[in-house]
Amino acid sequence: MSLMDRFPRNIFSTRGWGLLGAGGVFLLAAQVMGRRDLLALAILVTVLPLLSLAGTRVLKPRFRVYREFNPSTVETAATTTVRLAVARIGTGSGHALMEEHLPARFGESPAFRFPARSAVGGTSRYEYHLRSGKRGQFRIGPVMAEFSDPFGLSLHRHAIDDGDILTVTPAAVDLPVTGLAGARGHDGITATRLRANPSDDDVMTREYRHGDPMRRVHWAATARHGELMVRQEESVTTPEATIILDQRLAAFPHGAHSYAKASGVADADGHELSTSEAFEWAVTAAMSIGAHLSERNYALRFLDAAGEPAFLHSPSAPEPETEEYIGATGLQSVAESLAAIQLSGPQHPHRETKDAARRGTPAGTEAGPQAFDDRLMDKLAAHRLRGPVLAILGNLSLGEARDLAPAAAFGANAFALVITEQAQDSGAVLEALRRGGWRAVAVSASTALRAAWTAFDQDESVPPPGTADVRRGVGARP
Repeated sequence: MSLMDRFPRNIFSTRGWGLLGAGGVFLLAAQVMGRRDLLALAILVTVLPLLSLAGTRVLKPRFRVYREFNPSTVETAATTTVRLAVARIGTGSGHALMEEHLPARFGESPAFRFPARSAVGGTSRYEYHLRSGKRGQFRIGPVMAEFSDPFGLSLHRHAIDDGDILTVTPAAVDLPVTGLAGARGHDGITATRLRANPSDDDVMTREYRHGDPMRRVHWAATARHGELMVRQEESVTTPEATIILDQRLAAFPHGAHSYAKASGVADADGHELSTSEAFEWAVTAAMSIGAHLSERNYALRFLDAAGEPAFLHSPSAPEPETEEYIGATGLQSVAESLAAIQLSGPQHPHRETKDAARRGTPAGTEAGPQAFDDRLMDKLAAHRLRGPVLAILGNLSLGEARDLAPAAAFGANAFALVITEQAQDSGAVLEALRRGGWRAVAVSASTALRAAWTAFDQDESVPPPGTADVRRGVGARP
């Protein structure tokens, strides 16, 4: 390492440090030789860098930065194009070296010179590409500008904007067509028990009233009743699927914090999200099932294990308190909400319940809503039999499985994915769910989602996959 490399490079340039060094030498020579002209020269070459330093700090140029992502939100493993436009505000000239600050997971930060050779109207435009293999929200920027005085003696480096948030959503896996969506879909199939108990959705007739159009006369009913009968207005409803996403830290306890640090999944402020490999599998499953059902004209309703809106605590959710999502816009909102969702709640709820009892505090007071209690049942009952209920669950105790089992009665069909490290040891939990009417499948974080989805038709556990999942638009998953 050379002598000049040992000096800080963010204060003075090599030229500036050289002048300061020369000023020291001249000052020493003037002292030894008693020459006033050397003293004047020493003061001059010393003051020049200091004045330049003060000028770059006080009269630093201002810039305006425009940053655009295309697409604005990007799926994992897909590429987004970042377009930057930098313009100088007010008077001033000169060149600056700029660098776009990026989170470490995106690799080396791009650097560029201002103004660019292709600058038009005082605005320089730049473009680069980003790709993330993990979901999350990441702050892109700020742009760090390094500029110097006209003599090139001092340097100053500072941020010229605040940066913008890039949202990386989980990529959906293409799921095969099965009988799961046929319980009450756009094809008109309805469960037999609904036909046995006609509701307001069924076609009904009433007596003819003055002003009713003749095209609505139901001639078969007229012949049967001996008077004019007309068809009532048919109530056309959108089929609805309810997805319960388990987000409890207690349900995904193994390796949650260590995996979060290793994965690089982060929120907009760069904080690591609390997650695990199994929970990442659950997030992908929620996204994939939602996309699969949305393509078949289902309205989606997302709840957590306590019956609250599933994305209530997600920092990336556009509308955290929303439960229902319809159409392509709703699916996009679901994807953004899943981008930064994380595990929450106590890691050992039973231990905290005992501690609360020891302190004389009613159970559940501090921990908040409890999983699979009356709140969830009331939410499901309010949309009774409007479509299937799908639960994406972590590790369940036998008692929790028995609490959840009655919820199957509120759906036209009920399906449960139980994510556990030891799928073969979950027989009692699956049996408790099946007795309540659920079609339950035990999987692990290494199970192919497509295999888990098709296993519902066989209603049995599935082994780890031999083939990779196929994600929409991004090819095979590594």
